Amino acid sequence: MNMYLHDSSGLTRSSRSRTTIVLLCTLALLLASLFPAQAQESGSAPITADDVNAVAREMYCPVCENIPLDVCPTEACRLWREEIRDQLIAGKTVDEIKLDFVARYGDRVLGTPQDPMLRTLSLVTPWVIGALAVIATSVLLIRWWRTHRTISSNPASAEETISDQDYRARLEHDLLTRR
Repeated sequence: MNMYLHDSSGLTRSSRSRTTIVLLCTLALLLASLFPAQAQESGSAPITADDVNAVAREMYCPVCENIPLDVCPTEACRLWREEIRDQLIAGKTVDEIKLDFVARYGDRVLGTPQDPMLRTLSLVTPWVIGALAVIATSVLLIRWWRTHRTISSNPASAEETISDQDYRARLEHDLLTRR
């Protein structure tokens, strides 16, 4: 009598169950290997103080003048940094965080205007003023140098110089004619 029962595919029940178990184990290993990769892609890394300061470095204190948010010791700045941390944890991008603060507190939060025309003017104006100052200084120095050169190159000739006696004589003559 035949101990093994064969089905129509020619496999025994025990070999079919072993094949099924091997396939299920292989599938389980494949699925298990996918889950850690998915967790890494989701960006679940903790937000560090460096991440918060990278955003805060580009923003300015609402209380103090011209102090970056990352170094300001005031309580308002500490609260803003906590808010930035919360927004980073929520998955917002740096640009979204900046736009949120600008919408609530105005352009002064970022230090530079967000309007492209005003931003261009604020970045170009110092360069234009500097260039105009260099040009004006150059023109004045060239004029001074030319006048200084012409005076030193044309000293008064011997005939044009007046001796002290001639000068006194002319002065006395002029005084007498005025009386």
